[in-house]
Amino acid sequence: MRQKQGTAAVPDYIMSELKIFNSLSRTKEVFTPLTPGHVGMYVCGPTVSGESHLGHARPYVTFDVVFRYLQHLGYKVRYVRNITDAGHFEEEGKEAEDKISKKAVLEKLEPMELVHKYTNLFHWAMQRFNTLSPSIEPTATGHIVEQIGMIEKIIADGYAYEVNGSVYFDVKKYAANFDYGKLSGRVIDDLLETTRDLDGQEEKRDRADFALWKSAAPEHIMRWQSPWGVGFPGWHIECSAMATKYLGPRFDIHGGGMDLQFPHHESEIAQSTICNHEAPVRYWMHNNMITVDGKKMGKSYGNHITFTQLFSGDSPVLAKAYHPMVIRFFILQTHYRSTLDFSNEALQAAERGLKRLWEAYEHLQKLVRTGDSDAAGDAPLDGRVSGLIKEFEEFMNDDFSTAKILANMFELVPTINSMKDQTIATSALSAATFELLQNQMHVYLEDILGIQSVSEQDNGKLQAVMQLVMDIRREARGRKDFATSDKIRNQLQEIGILLKDEKNGEMSFTIS
Repeated sequence: MRQKQGTAAVPDYIMSELKIFNSLSRTKEVFTPLTPGHVGMYVCGPTVSGESHLGHARPYVTFDVVFRYLQHLGYKVRYVRNITDAGHFEEEGKEAEDKISKKAVLEKLEPMELVHKYTNLFHWAMQRFNTLSPSIEPTATGHIVEQIGMIEKIIADGYAYEVNGSVYFDVKKYAANFDYGKLSGRVIDDLLETTRDLDGQEEKRDRADFALWKSAAPEHIMRWQSPWGVGFPGWHIECSAMATKYLGPRFDIHGGGMDLQFPHHESEIAQSTICNHEAPVRYWMHNNMITVDGKKMGKSYGNHITFTQLFSGDSPVLAKAYHPMVIRFFILQTHYRSTLDFSNEALQAAERGLKRLWEAYEHLQKLVRTGDSDAAGDAPLDGRVSGLIKEFEEFMNDDFSTAKILANMFELVPTINSMKDQTIATSALSAATFELLQNQMHVYLEDILGIQSVSEQDNGKLQAVMQLVMDIRREARGRKDFATSDKIRNQLQEIGILLKDEKNGEMSFTIS
């Protein structure tokens, strides 16, 4: 064993260096952290104005694997993933809005009540997906002071201005002195030509300018005192403020979906560069989208599938319920920078593939090598198996190519099954290769890719208990006691049991 990358000992055969595709340079670069042995990573978290959906699962599964692998390499990782529970959202070509306040009014809840509801639901889903908790999970509302402080610095440096209690970032002035648009590939003149005339634009000096702080109208629910009057923060400033606080003015990795490159991440770079007098991030990583019939999945497109719908099957576009591990496996079968198109056929293929791979893996862990010699009884097979295993590390170091690792695992399945069936002797592999196979399948499948067993749901006693619970809930609904009906459903959901009301009046359940 030897030391590599971070501080932990790793196998001697590992030789390649980790390379990451940097969205800023558009090339794969050897990963060298700013502080040896330590990694600072920030990933844009959910906006908790509603339930997250399948499209949101991709970044959190993707960066969970990145987090796991960096730790595997021996790095001490500080992984920061925020909760967006306030902010003035400025999406390209759309009217800016405060999503939290808007949804709170619709659901007749206090904003923080709404935020708590959907934050809990997000955490519940992340547990089902077996994602590790981030090191720090700050909230936008918990860092209003830091956001105001950063805005004050930007104003002092002359790159922001106040109008009627709102503060805007001066994009044109920034672009004259810095490389604005490098991350997203946007050119400032093109931005000005394509920016729509939306309400509130008359306050800005330029249509491309974005809000750092917005003045709150009297009816606005979420509001804080600031040097510019009562208002609320812009969307982009929260990530700059929280990343700076917990990772410093410059850190190693910033991740998120490709749709955040502009305007969100481009704005982060501009704000942080002015405030901290240096570019904030060494490596920018962006996962591609999950699409439906070639179109991005999203709430605004009306084609999204929420986590509870996925796990329960309660959606007209779903043929059935899918286990969270099937979703995770489905995501990891495609490289994170490639588009991933949703279909029931694709999910069902992933379900079959995961079942086949996991059964072989469980058989492998039970096998015991027999034979008097430590040498391989079948040298060509031994070399092939050894080569497939050693490529795991090569593929992960090539920009986290999980799909290639899974492909190699499937190539190993016939050999594992043949050893289980005793059509191939375990001694066909050398003692070293056999041990490597067992060890590395465990390390990569469970520890790095984060795959777990899909629990069987055919326990007779559980079925009987659940039938009783469903009968009680059906009776409650029959007498219009919806409070009891909802309480049963919600409390079961909290422990990972999802009830589905069928069209014929019956009920079914799934365990996630």
